Formats: sequence, C-alpha cells, structure tokens
Amino acid sequence: MTKAATKQAPTAKDTPSVTENESATDKVAEAITQGIRTGVFVPGQHLLEPDLTRRLGISRGSLRESLKHLAAAGIVTLNRYRGAYIGLLDRTASLQLLDTLEPLARLAARLAAENCTTSAARSQIETAIADLDRAARSGNRAHYLESRRGFYDAMIDLGGNRELARVIPLSRTDLFRAQIETVQSDTQRKRHASGYGPIARAIIAGDPKKADLAVKKHFDGTRKTMTELPEDIFPAMG
Repeated sequence: MTKAATKQAPTAKDTPSVTENESATDKVAEAITQGIRTGVFVPGQHLLEPDLTRRLGISRGSLRESLKHLAAAGIVTLNRYRGAYIGLLDRTASLQLLDTLEPLARLAARLAAENCTTSAARSQIETAIADLDRAARSGNRAHYLESRRGFYDAMIDLGGNRELARVIPLSRTDLFRAQIETVQSDTQRKRHASGYGPIARAIIAGDPKKADLAVKKHFDGTRKTMTELPEDIFPAMG
C-alpha cells in the first residue's frame, strides 16, 4: 500500500489566496484543489486542521463541514481517528475515472471544434496549447498540471456547454494526475504531453471528428501508462 506522503504545511505564500466574500466551502475547495495542482498538497498528505483554519480564516467547524463536501467529491479522505488526508486513487478507481472522463472530454473536444469559427476562438486554444507545451518542456510539474487544467477549461469554455463544465470531473482528474506525475518515466510523461497537440490542432481546424479521435488516442496512451506503472504506487483497494 502506498504510504501517505509527509510534507510540511504550506506557508502563507504557498496557500492560494481567497477573498472574504467566498463561503467557507469555496475557500477550502479552492485552496485544496489548486494546491493539488501546484504541488502545495500531494496525494496521501495529512491535512492539519489548525494550520488550515488559521491560513484560510475560518472556524474549525466550517473547515470540517467543507472537508465533508470534498470527501463526497473524492478529493480528500476522512478518517474518524486520524483526520483528513488528500485522496489516493487505487488502480481500479483510476481506470474507472478515465472511463468516466473520456466520453465527456470527447464531447468537449467536438463542441469546441464546432464552435472554433473565429480568430478569437482559435487564439484561445492556441494560447492554451502553447502554455501547455512550454510547461511540458520546462519539466515543472506544478506548471504542467496548471496548464493542463487551463487547456481543459479553454476547451470546455469554447464548447459552450455549461452543464458539461459542471459534470466533468476535472478536480478528481487533477488528483489522479498529481498522483502519477512524479512516478512516470520520461517516455510516459512525453506520451501524455504529446497527446494534447493533435486535440488542439483538430479543434483549431474546426474538425469535430478528428478532435474526437485525438482525445480517444490520448486516453489510450494514458491507459497504456496505467498498465506499465508498478502496483506499489497505488494504495491497496479498500
């Protein structure tokens, strides 16, 4: 079973900023989900209640209620005696997540391609893929995960389906990517990064069929990586 990661609590500089008019649930969700992408929090990490309440400016009761919402979303794990931890996905859960995400991502790509009819729309995708390419070349894991999320956000936004933005499990997928990003080989990492270019080019070309196929091939590559990763990086199935 994968051991829970040990990491120092984030400093005030590291913790994502929040505004006073946000609800406690929004504050905690934003801090933790963004923290996962940026590397402030890592899968398996123990969340310390006193630190989070102090840095987010909320009560312990509000924090615990917020953590329940994140647990329901599969982002954190709550243990009655040991507290809260950033979630860890076993191999089966990871594959099931991919099975859920793929058809939604393919729909998002098709819609984006159908709506990519203006120079502004093309520029939106070009900017997102250029940032993702730079992040992949830099080797900066936090930048890569943030840019990857930005690419999905741009694709969904261009597609114009507001319900899709609600149901696509991007935060859960961020957790999955953060978990395997550091244990992948260079070949596996390049395989993943190279999958976004064909998606972007198909969207920019306004070709929904090619966009759909590019997403499928991208997910096929991720599943190949999943079969190659050693068992000990995943927690035992509960």
